[in-house]
Amino acid sequence: MLVFVVFQVFLLLTVVLPPHITLSTPETTTSTGHAIPFPPFEQLNIKKSIAATKLRPRPRPGVASTAYSSVEDTDHGSAQKQISRNSSVKLNLVHRDKISFSWHKDHGRRFASRMKRDARRVASLIHRLSGGSAAEYEVAGFGSEVVSGMEEGSGEYFVRIGVGSPARSQYMVIDTGSDIVWVQCQPCRQCYHQSDPVFDPAYSASFSGVSCSSTVCDRVENSGCHSGWCKYEVSYGDGSYTKGNLALETLTIGHTMVQNLAIGCGHMNRGMFVGAAGLLGLGGGSMSIVGQLGGQTGGAFSYCLVSRGTESSGSLEFGRSVLPVGAAWVPLLRNPRAPSFYYIGLSGLGVGGERVPIPDNTFQITEFGDGGVVMDTGTAVTRLPADAYEAFRDTFIAETGNLPRAPGVSIFDTCYDLGGFVTVRVPTVSFFLSGGPILTLPARNFLIPVDESGTFCFAFAPSSSTLSIIGNIQQEGIQISFDGANGFVGFGPNVC
Repeated sequence: MLVFVVFQVFLLLTVVLPPHITLSTPETTTSTGHAIPFPPFEQLNIKKSIAATKLRPRPRPGVASTAYSSVEDTDHGSAQKQISRNSSVKLNLVHRDKISFSWHKDHGRRFASRMKRDARRVASLIHRLSGGSAAEYEVAGFGSEVVSGMEEGSGEYFVRIGVGSPARSQYMVIDTGSDIVWVQCQPCRQCYHQSDPVFDPAYSASFSGVSCSSTVCDRVENSGCHSGWCKYEVSYGDGSYTKGNLALETLTIGHTMVQNLAIGCGHMNRGMFVGAAGLLGLGGGSMSIVGQLGGQTGGAFSYCLVSRGTESSGSLEFGRSVLPVGAAWVPLLRNPRAPSFYYIGLSGLGVGGERVPIPDNTFQITEFGDGGVVMDTGTAVTRLPADAYEAFRDTFIAETGNLPRAPGVSIFDTCYDLGGFVTVRVPTVSFFLSGGPILTLPARNFLIPVDESGTFCFAFAPSSSTLSIIGNIQQEGIQISFDGANGFVGFGPNVC
């Protein structure tokens, strides 16, 4: 039987595009929303999806406990260059399940851990966007116990970069919902376990502390001063935190050296970061890696989150030259209450070729900054306001009445027993993006295996607030590009 995966972006209405982007209009268009030009059904290969749960982790880089691994031991290579206005920088991007320090042989155990992390991540985002104070999560004293992040980290996708001069290879979590770049640093007064030796600034010729009088220090939220040096603190809603000194340092990204980047050198860290050395913030603020590269890359970056079960790596690229021609570009929306987050306009949802009846204002940002739709790499499962989720779910259930049901699992209330099938016919699921494009997801991005015996669940969940979050399961396999200078996000046209 022919098994196919659908990724289609159709233009329903006129879309405002950056001047360097063109998007052709398909022959079938409508402005009424009644004749939806996307396929109503597709095939999901059950056997292949279950087989993909049996992962082979990537080998862990060979490092001695008393010495650093050099950057040449990784995919950075030895030929390094400076970043320039017209250049691009590319990194391999891997899901944490592919890395040996976070790997469990049993898919059910990996899934349960992932859902536990996801619930904490979503609670953290909702807390931040509801105006929660970081003071509610005060950093513990210097005498606290060392905490391991091995079993409870929230990082989903990792890159490997070099820190310092000479560059020391470190795994870093990528996060579109965070601004600051930070690594754990010696001397560690409190550190969670990480896979590589903890970075020691004493061995880096390019490390330079930031003084309290520096304008860089003023740009850091929750900054302070101690003995003339700038201190930083980042607290996350799930209880994780990092605290230490702000510094200027060289990062080696792929084959490119980026000098004088402001990073946090964390001497006290508690964590949900699963063995990573720290976090590479990709948010919209000035202190993220995107904000700091600024004019060098035009605020542009693109990523492909590799689909589960594939042996290839995804990618994270910086620079205007990586923005694809032929993508469906939609405006980024700004929420003054949360300037670091990437909001997009979502006008509706589709199932099986039909638009789900959901009120028009469901996904809008209110005048008080509530609601809206955030793109987030750190969240796995897409969350929708409860009423919208229920209408969406009920429509999907009505279209899958011929499939045997299974009890709910974890955060999922709509599951199926598909172990006896080779392939099944499922209705398509689509996002109606503001301005016209319709993003139709591959079946593997919304009906996922939660064990190795054939239980599949509808990979969406209700939000406890009016906030919607498009998670990484729904983003997998689709090229997603951000044109920060012009305020657009693009979907496709490439897959990964």
